Amino acid sequence: MATSLLNLEEDLTCSICLCPFDGPVSLTCGHSFCQRCLEAAWRGVEPVSCPHCRTLYTVRPELKRNTVLSAVVETLRAASDATVPPEERAREVPMHKLEPEPKPVLCDTCMEAKAESTCMTCAASFCVEHVRPHRENPVFRAHRLVEPPLADLHHRLCTEHAKLLEFFCVQHERAMCSGCLQEQHRGCDFCTVEEQRVKKQSEMKDKLGTLDGKIEKNQLVISQMREQQAKLKDVAAVRKRALEQEYQQVRDLLQRDESEAMKALEKDLEGGQSKLGSLMKKFSQNIEKMNGTKDEIGRLLTQSDSMDFLQASVDLPSVVSFDPYAPRINLDSKAVIAHHACIVGLKEQVSRILSQPVETRQSNLKQEFEKPVADPGANLPNPREAFFPHSEEARPNSPPRAKGAPGAGKKNPQPKGERKDNKGEKKDSKGEKKDKGDKKDNKDHKERREHKGDRSHMFPNAGAGFGGLPASFSSMENRPVHFSKAVTDLGISKFPNAVTGFSFFSMENSPSHPPKAVPDLAPVDISSAAKRSDLLKYATILMFDQRTAHRRVALSDNNTKASVSDEPSAYPEVPPRFTVCSQVLCSKGFSQGRHYWEVKMSSNNFCGIGLAYGSIDRKGPSSRLGRNAQSWCVEWFNVKLSAWHNSSETVLSNPNPSRVGVLLDCDEGCATFYNVTDRAYPFHMFVFPFSEPVYPAFWIFSSGSSITLCKLNN
Repeated sequence: MATSLLNLEEDLTCSICLCPFDGPVSLTCGHSFCQRCLEAAWRGVEPVSCPHCRTLYTVRPELKRNTVLSAVVETLRAASDATVPPEERAREVPMHKLEPEPKPVLCDTCMEAKAESTCMTCAASFCVEHVRPHRENPVFRAHRLVEPPLADLHHRLCTEHAKLLEFFCVQHERAMCSGCLQEQHRGCDFCTVEEQRVKKQSEMKDKLGTLDGKIEKNQLVISQMREQQAKLKDVAAVRKRALEQEYQQVRDLLQRDESEAMKALEKDLEGGQSKLGSLMKKFSQNIEKMNGTKDEIGRLLTQSDSMDFLQASVDLPSVVSFDPYAPRINLDSKAVIAHHACIVGLKEQVSRILSQPVETRQSNLKQEFEKPVADPGANLPNPREAFFPHSEEARPNSPPRAKGAPGAGKKNPQPKGERKDNKGEKKDSKGEKKDKGDKKDNKDHKERREHKGDRSHMFPNAGAGFGGLPASFSSMENRPVHFSKAVTDLGISKFPNAVTGFSFFSMENSPSHPPKAVPDLAPVDISSAAKRSDLLKYATILMFDQRTAHRRVALSDNNTKASVSDEPSAYPEVPPRFTVCSQVLCSKGFSQGRHYWEVKMSSNNFCGIGLAYGSIDRKGPSSRLGRNAQSWCVEWFNVKLSAWHNSSETVLSNPNPSRVGVLLDCDEGCATFYNVTDRAYPFHMFVFPFSEPVYPAFWIFSSGSSITLCKLNN
């Protein structure tokens, strides 16, 4: 074993001192060196590197002894000592273990013998023989001898006067001799070198004390921060678990709601398939009956006996009178539509909240949930008073409203001093009947309203809320309806940026829209269904304007039907034509009065119905209805129904209408959209000012779909 270790002697040699390792340390690069050799090589060097492979270390590594390598080296040294003579063993001692012997100080008198001591007064070193006068002769008694002799005595002498530097100038902070004190440093504060040393030692000790105190404080702070690190780690773990639980609960809620939506859809699918299956079974039975009759007729036709043929009679089965049809069944139950509209609205709400800075999300979320829903018009000013300041409704002393007029449903407080008896007759505070002149005033007021064209009788619930608008727009009593955010919230500050794009108060002071007196018309009541016959009083005849039709929009039936074709039409190139989207306007525009029209859709999907100014862009990317400030649009996209204006979207509940009615009230500045069946059910209202004539506008973006302007009789 010793022989095998001796063969490794070259591998166990330090590459710096070229001797066997003494206290070996290893670097991360894999090379090992003697600790003292490596520290000497790194002294005063930054950054350090491996002396062997030059690997650079930006941070000086902590040197730790390689115990395994040290044990191997000790074993090798023991084996080597057993075979090497003692005299040769001494020559193999590592270089760093041989302390350099100091150079002997020679006597300044004989220049040969080794000096024994140095005289600080004579500034010379003497051997044993020549120092005797200083020890024996009383003349040299005042001389100060120093042992052992000083090898750097020449550094302690003034270069100018060759005298010992035994004084220190405080002002110039330098050592000086007695000659310097008398010449250059006359008048300076001075002390001896020993006194300055004591003073400096005291300062150094004070600095050491300060450093020790600061080090202790830093170590204390480090220990505190380590404790805080541990606490932060624990708190982070707790908060992480809390966050995970909250997010998981949100995911569970969404998964539960998704499961319910899927169950509702499966239920719709099962119901639709069951209905279709029943009809298919019934039609199959009808086919069997008709086939039986057909076979009977065939047998009679083959009858050879004419008398028997003439006497026979065959009656057609009753099912022949039934005209078979393929029912249109859609997966559009209220539950599925509500789930879809809800998740779309929730997605947009969450996206809007998550797009905001984290610091403001909580306050915005709180404001979102604190919006009034039950009565959004409570305690708000009457918008009609701001929009129509000269109308009768805005005047403080206007007479009572006629029945059915806006605000007729409100309970007006009785004037002070009046009361009613059991028969409903008004009496004054003394119990006497009121003058009949009051009835006459009411009659005059009623006649005056009829003269002005009061049409409020067609909307008996109008005026339930402020300004003639209903008190709540969030839902209808019999059908789920979603209205525009501007009408739903009715917050004055939110009007400018809402779907309506309109602020009542900004209109009042706008120089381009001065307030004007308008007929006191009752605005549309969108809280309940309206009679279709009442709406037909304002029916108008419309036709599509071929000059505005996109080339893919094919017009037919005397320009009352519009459909999308894959083959572009050969329309002439004129400025009013839409060139980007498959849209078309009607030839007639409106700027005053009320107008009603109905539209029949072949498919309530991938189409839009709305209004637009004549100044709408026809060729740019912003020409799409609802994506600019010049148009308003309700748009069906798959099962999603949205209201668009100025690129702002409001998701609505989709009633899946096949016939849509539009009532445009130019004087009130609103347009109401109805789902027309036996009655007209409003599902959305736009409220906006008119700065120019507005045209019915349509957008069809699915091949095979068509929109037809219905012929109405008023």
